[in-house]
Amino acid sequence: MDSIDRRLLDEFQHDLPLVAEPYAAIGRTLGIGEDEVIARLKRLVEAGAVARIGAVMRPHSCGHSTLAAMAVPPERLEAVAALVSAYGEVNHNYQREHRLNLWFVVAAAGPDDVRAVLDDIARRTGIEVLDLPMLEDFHIDLGFPLRWT
Repeated sequence: MDSIDRRLLDEFQHDLPLVAEPYAAIGRTLGIGEDEVIARLKRLVEAGAVARIGAVMRPHSCGHSTLAAMAVPPERLEAVAALVSAYGEVNHNYQREHRLNLWFVVAAAGPDDVRAVLDDIARRTGIEVLDLPMLEDFHIDLGFPLRWT
């Protein structure tokens, strides 16, 4: 990872340029071309340094989402997590040290679509999926200033 990768990761966590060609605008800021920005982002995603590139929307302002949790037997955790991650409606999942050890967020066009994903995961795994809908929203700044050593 070089200094341009570091700037790309640090400076564009917020305020992605809202223009027809955002990667070209980022490239101008970084002094590189649009194709190089895209290639670097692809490489960073493949390396696991970037999980996703996209907007964060206020919940239920564009579609519907829910937090879900499952109690997965430890010996099945990796396989179930991979199955959950394969759904396009799942934007991330993570393991927790708890009886409910697999947590994930499902986002889809509407509540029926979210329910269909949860039901399909339960059907395919044979494990109950706990739906934890949002009762009150909180603003969470998802950007993290990066410190480079």
